[in-house]
Amino acid sequence: MYIGIASEATQELCEALQRLIPQLGAHKAPPTLEDLKALIRSEASRLLVAREPDESGPIAGVLCLTVYRVPTGLRSIIEDVIVDESRRGRGIGEALMRRAIEMARVSGAEGVSLTSNPSREAANRLYQSMGFELRKTNPYFYRLK
Repeated sequence: MYIGIASEATQELCEALQRLIPQLGAHKAPPTLEDLKALIRSEASRLLVAREPDESGPIAGVLCLTVYRVPTGLRSIIEDVIVDESRRGRGIGEALMRRAIEMARVSGAEGVSLTSNPSREAANRLYQSMGFELRKTNPYFYRLK
């Protein structure tokens, strides 16, 4: 298995996201090629890409890590962890998570946050087995579009 950081918005990556993003839920829209270019150019975000069985294999999963500064310190958050349904249970999600955690550590972040839909039971078990603690908080969202 290979875990790398996307450095270019390729057609292959865009097509992989078109296939993977809907697996998060029907309400999620995959990025356009322009959206993907903007993400890859971002100073704060890194798109990790898992390929299997090696670096020349097809894209099997993705994860986005964002590291950003706020008045109380350097924060990091993991978003959009997706492993292709046909490749789950092979350690791909854990490998993506471990790489993101190490990247956040190297950046100087004090911790890593993430959210996960309770219905994604396997993902939630993975996060807890890796040491993520369930936080009691009220998630709010203000819709702009």
